[in-house]
Amino acid sequence: MYEHLLYETADSVARITLNRPQVHNALSPDLIREITDAVNAASADISVRVLLLTGAGDKAFCSGADLKAGLGDASGLGDALRTRYNPMILALRTIPKPVICRLNGLAAGAGCSLALACDVIIMSAEAYFSQIFVNIGLMPDAGSTYFLPRLVGPARAFELASTGRRVYGPEAVQIGLAQRAVSATELDGAVEETLAYYRHAPTQAIGAMKHAFNRSLQSDLEEMLHYEAEGQDKLSKTHDAGEGILAFLQKRKPEYQGS
Repeated sequence: MYEHLLYETADSVARITLNRPQVHNALSPDLIREITDAVNAASADISVRVLLLTGAGDKAFCSGADLKAGLGDASGLGDALRTRYNPMILALRTIPKPVICRLNGLAAGAGCSLALACDVIIMSAEAYFSQIFVNIGLMPDAGSTYFLPRLVGPARAFELASTGRRVYGPEAVQIGLAQRAVSATELDGAVEETLAYYRHAPTQAIGAMKHAFNRSLQSDLEEMLHYEAEGQDKLSKTHDAGEGILAFLQKRKPEYQGS
């Protein structure tokens, strides 16, 4: 189905693996299109309740743009972002399901942006982030100027972007770039533990939370109070809300269906 990534679904989980390990899973135009398509496929698949994004091999999650494939001419770099990178990032941010990043190695440039677009990042302690755009005289893109200051604050975001220095697992957790850093041998176990939680969670409620948090960053309190009321009206009519309330009253663990 795909040439540059692996896509599989099982047990309510869709797994997307960037599969260009020979170039550290660098983002070619074809790979970007395939990632966007796969995320949209997972979004439309009612059997999928959580999405996992990772890279093939043990060295890289994603090394960023494939410079050998070209970024476009001097007047067209913005167009490459508008037509390829931006739809990919928006697909990840708007899918109404949790997206877990298994950060198995370096995440650099647009690869860093790709990771930061996920909802939860679990990384190897030996893996690292790097905003390497500055090394080729460019500013961060693919969403990093949005994600970085919100996650780590404006001052630290500037420092990371203007130096391009490496941020390894322990520091990434400390400053808010990732949720968990474990040894490479523990990475798969930690990821599976997280997936096990989300594939049994109330998916529609989590999707609504994700959308609300995205919206809150450009809204005032009054707007969000109104949005919360509308969201709760819709969620209260779902199976999972009814099951959750009944399970609470019966003092048992709820059995959510994601519907």
